[in-house]
Amino acid sequence: DTLPALLGAADDPSAFVARHRLVHASHRRRPGLRLTRTGLVLESLIPTVLEQKVTSDEAYRAWRRLVRQYGEPAPGAAVPEGLYVMPCARTWALIPSWDWHKAGVDAKRSATIVRAARVAARLEEAAAMDLPAAAHRLEAVPGIGPWTSAETLQRSNGAADAVTTGDLHLPGIVGYALAGDRDADDAAMLELLAPYAGQRHRAARLILLAGHTPPRRAPRMYRSDIGRI
Repeated sequence: DTLPALLGAADDPSAFVARHRLVHASHRRRPGLRLTRTGLVLESLIPTVLEQKVTSDEAYRAWRRLVRQYGEPAPGAAVPEGLYVMPCARTWALIPSWDWHKAGVDAKRSATIVRAARVAARLEEAAAMDLPAAAHRLEAVPGIGPWTSAETLQRSNGAADAVTTGDLHLPGIVGYALAGDRDADDAAMLELLAPYAGQRHRAARLILLAGHTPPRRAPRMYRSDIGRI
């Protein structure tokens, strides 16, 4: 029953109007782009929390280890071997501290996930809320801020206006693409995206898909693995 929304059937791309040449070109090249909606808040929230302040590789490694250790093999005869279903909220809340540590997840992120798991039913209600109310519900949990709530609601709610703030790279990418300003901060990014009010996340997605990013001038974020300590 939820498959159409998961594939973007609930999205309304006709509401989007390109205001910049680069965005228009990216939009024209991808007429089939749809924002998907899973309707599952915790399933999007937990991996997003794991991504806080670490590299993508570290977050993916932690997610993979925890899901395989505490989840269940996906049902169905045709399911590829090694595919697992995410643990339920109660299981997340009961993961011991040493297994978080082995997965490379620090105490701050693990505590946030445990707090969220304990109020999972209330958080899942956000899937049926409008964006401001949904963000407020998520951010009531300590450890969940605007970056985490936006990244979550983009997936769980298909929120077209859930622009990500507090990101290390996005403001510079948007600033460089729309104004040649690679040093843009959140305020400058939001000003540039103001013409897309109601569709700012879609605009940012199209900018990212255009691939027009500033040349790298600093080393990648340092990778660490506290699980080896």
